[in-house]
Amino acid sequence: MSFAPSDSEQVVLAVDFGGTKTALTVADARRGTRISDLAIDTDPDLQRAVGAARTLLAGREPRAVGVSTIGIPGPDGVALATNIPGWDKLPLARELALEFPRSAIRVATDVKAAAAHEYASGALAGCEPGLYVNLGTGLAVAVVTQGAVLAGRHGASGEIGYNLRGLADVGRTDRVPLEDAVSGKALQQAALTREFTTELAFHLVNLTIAVDPERIVVGGGMVRAWDALHGPLRAALDAAVPYPPQLVPAAHPYDAPLLGALALAVEAARPDT
Repeated sequence: MSFAPSDSEQVVLAVDFGGTKTALTVADARRGTRISDLAIDTDPDLQRAVGAARTLLAGREPRAVGVSTIGIPGPDGVALATNIPGWDKLPLARELALEFPRSAIRVATDVKAAAAHEYASGALAGCEPGLYVNLGTGLAVAVVTQGAVLAGRHGASGEIGYNLRGLADVGRTDRVPLEDAVSGKALQQAALTREFTTELAFHLVNLTIAVDPERIVVGGGMVRAWDALHGPLRAALDAAVPYPPQLVPAAHPYDAPLLGALALAVEAARPDT
């Protein structure tokens, strides 16, 4: 793209670490206008993403770096990020602060960042409450209420990929979690079958009854199969939920986590932040 800021302090960097792909963008710090983008395979070695970021930045130092990632980022590691070996011991924000010492660093869970973006300027705008469902490499949801994404005590609200799949799972530590059966990762080993959509619908219905959302927004790579997903999910919601909500794809189904990370960076770059 031809746009170029006049000095190195006018850009921000956003990075989305997914289960299989890492997406990066450099944008104007004031308006969030994207300047250049890059996608690479996710690598446990953080330096690969840092190198890609440096390529995009082309010698500029970002005012802020916004990051969304699978798992739950904490001061000493990224919990529940089993798709990226070693990240449970990676202090992501601290390492990025060492790489970009002049930049404000903001880190969030990818699904929560995506939900915040969809609430601010996407398909969840004005919904109270709203439910964001990520059907990507993994499986997770986020609840948005009163303008905020519900975090939970440990930041793990919405990690339904760990749900029990049936009564026989109660009390077992050797069970197969829901994410291994209902996710993009599971689809690599099986087709989008009736059994797959039925199990997904079972959990979505129970979650919807608990939350009572105005609208359910679905994002992630599996939205590419929306025509096959929508009918069974819609029918299941209508049959069982006392007040069936709207069910729509996300406004930005494939890059909402990256856009959420970008929003974090733009906010952090403001002079009064």
